[in-house]
Amino acid sequence: MIDSAVRRRRSALFIFFLIPGLSISSWVTRTPDVRDRLDASTSEMGLILFGLSVGSMLGVLASGPLVSRFGPRPVIGAGTTLIVLSMLLIGTGTAATSAPAVTVGLFLFGAGMGGGEVAVNVDGAEVERLTRRTVLPVLHGFFSLGTVIGACVGIICTAVAVPVLWHLAAVALTSVALFAHAYRAIPTADAKTLGTAEHTENAEERQRPAVWKDRRLLLIGGIVLTMALAEGAANDWLPLLMVDGHDMNPALGSAVYAGFAAAMAIGRFGGGLVIDRFGRAVVVRASALSAALGLAIVIFADAPVLAGAAVFLWGLGASLGFPLALSAAGDSGPHSTARVSLVATIGYVAFLVGPPGLGFLGDHYGLRTAMIVVLVLVAVAILLAPAVNTRHATLTHPVPKQQPEPADEPRRRPQR
Repeated sequence: MIDSAVRRRRSALFIFFLIPGLSISSWVTRTPDVRDRLDASTSEMGLILFGLSVGSMLGVLASGPLVSRFGPRPVIGAGTTLIVLSMLLIGTGTAATSAPAVTVGLFLFGAGMGGGEVAVNVDGAEVERLTRRTVLPVLHGFFSLGTVIGACVGIICTAVAVPVLWHLAAVALTSVALFAHAYRAIPTADAKTLGTAEHTENAEERQRPAVWKDRRLLLIGGIVLTMALAEGAANDWLPLLMVDGHDMNPALGSAVYAGFAAAMAIGRFGGGLVIDRFGRAVVVRASALSAALGLAIVIFADAPVLAGAAVFLWGLGASLGFPLALSAAGDSGPHSTARVSLVATIGYVAFLVGPPGLGFLGDHYGLRTAMIVVLVLVAVAILLAPAVNTRHATLTHPVPKQQPEPADEPRRRPQR
């Protein structure tokens, strides 16, 4: 039976994943309008998106030490505040035709999402341990649900020509209301935890070289890198890919992105059952195959309808890679916070190099051709899939160690 406080805490974490999903899809669906308003080329848009990547990386790098010292709650609060401010600055920069302002807004968004997401994942892993239920895929499912809602609203705003500033300001106000409702349910670090914060930080610092040398953990990081690039490429470029690469109008390009977000949500909400049934490695391999097939059709098929439909395969395949690998990283050994932070940092390298890299390639060869890089890297995840099989070592082995009485052994052994 789940404690009511833990249930409220879990529901609050759902909201703190919903907010960045709602915000990022609101931005993404308006990228054609922002591009036109700023009169930016594809490579210039890549540089603008570089602000998002740098902010994300700095947020991830700072989040681990901050969570270790202060607990997840203040880091989640600070990250969400930055996301709200970023929406206002991106909208204002677009209205003022200021590319630097939009870039700074994306930097704040990246810092808020990158830092906040690591903290929410750490807290989500703790809720998983408390409830002994799969939580992280569903948490990321709420991120995807937020992207679906934001994309649908963005399609409407694009179709009726709502100014970007008004649209993103409404998103910021909605996020403030959700934040005020959910924040109180996240517990503060207790006195014992705060009293040993310095000891914990020093201990994790001493363990960090061992974490970096963990070959399995680095392979898990490779999976996160490839699947995060598959997700990030769509978040950054999919509407423009459909508009410039397949001659769709902006509203239809946004609708295709909404389809991608819906596929991500479906995959993540149903992912827990699939993972429990077939195991992590099988799911990662199937996910990478699905994403690769969808990407190949989008890249090589000249029929816009077929390409738009294939985006569903792309989204379904990309949906579970990131949360599944984070769960595997947390299960892979001691000091789960350091392990999750390391793997998340590796994953955010995709967000750092992806937008400008794909933008420069797209400027020279077209966005469809640029996506071949993503296709090749996603195919690598198929080979790396066995690395995520960490669950049985961490969940089943500790049980015998916790048996307090030798007399219990004869009753338990027949069940094993």
